Amino acid sequence: MMQNNGDLNAVSRTGSSPLYLLDASIYIFQAHFSSWQFVSSVDGEDRSAFYGFAQSLFRLLRLIGYHRAPQAVPEVQPRLAVAFDESLFSGFRHRLYADYKSNRVLPDDNLAWQLKACRSLCQSLGIPEFASEEYEADDLIGTLAHRYHQQSPVVIVSRDKDLGQLLTGDTDCLWDIQQAVPKTRAVLNEQLGIWPEQIPCYLGLTGDAVDCIPGVPGIGPKAASGLLQAYPDMPSIYAEPERIASLAFRGARTCAEKLLTFQKQAILSRQLATIVCDCQTAELAAFSDASLALQYGNLPHWNVIADHSVLGEAALQKADLMRLENAFRSLDPLRDKEGTV
Repeated sequence: MMQNNGDLNAVSRTGSSPLYLLDASIYIFQAHFSSWQFVSSVDGEDRSAFYGFAQSLFRLLRLIGYHRAPQAVPEVQPRLAVAFDESLFSGFRHRLYADYKSNRVLPDDNLAWQLKACRSLCQSLGIPEFASEEYEADDLIGTLAHRYHQQSPVVIVSRDKDLGQLLTGDTDCLWDIQQAVPKTRAVLNEQLGIWPEQIPCYLGLTGDAVDCIPGVPGIGPKAASGLLQAYPDMPSIYAEPERIASLAFRGARTCAEKLLTFQKQAILSRQLATIVCDCQTAELAAFSDASLALQYGNLPHWNVIADHSVLGEAALQKADLMRLENAFRSLDPLRDKEGTV
């Protein structure tokens, strides 16, 4: 496992194969909107999102120990699946609330190609990937996490703290691969002042400007945290609103009136912020558990990837292609040294 990372090492010592669930959009759009890195094709077409995702994917494979697979215990081989977002303006949340994510725009033709290319890259590497027009990537991750959480630790690869609500076990964690330390339930509780499973209620109270979730006007982070430290969830708050005025946080006396005035909006906001853990999609229904395991030697040779996959279609500049090649070859150094295909 990753060096100098106590939490991930603890995951590996549980004796079962960790399941890594990659939130692709975080790393795709981070690269797409980056102000310090622009990557283009030989024809000048923007390839920043695709290149950034490829770099992140190769980095993840290296960090979870794929390149040490010959010495790994088969029972703890890393397992991985990737989730993509394709539900903007078509998913069930938009039917619940028309303004949900109304601050977003659909990708232009170039970005749409790059998003498709990121999925194709996973397919060419034999890595399971999922997308849906009905559910968001968070929901697909939630469904897989729920399906496997009793069998193995779950590591959600993302920087989106909202996904923390999926951490149900002490060894489950939220891990941004650009940060040194993953975040367990206990770490998130210390940072947020609430438990991960309370995140939907927290966002139902405060709202979320990023996703255009309205919340309760006048209820900010401190008030929401104070409420959820006194009550386990939103239904409990509404069951005993008379207790709120006696709570110790600032503004407690006026909270009950705000909550009762905007009760329907609060409940809707919590629903919008709740990750679905039982997605019904054909892809997930037909999914084979065995395909999660990353088996050493199953990656195609770099020349095959570069010439016959979406990497070839991307037509990256030579220097950028070489950087991806070096990152890819580090995953399978013995085979590349031997020159076998």
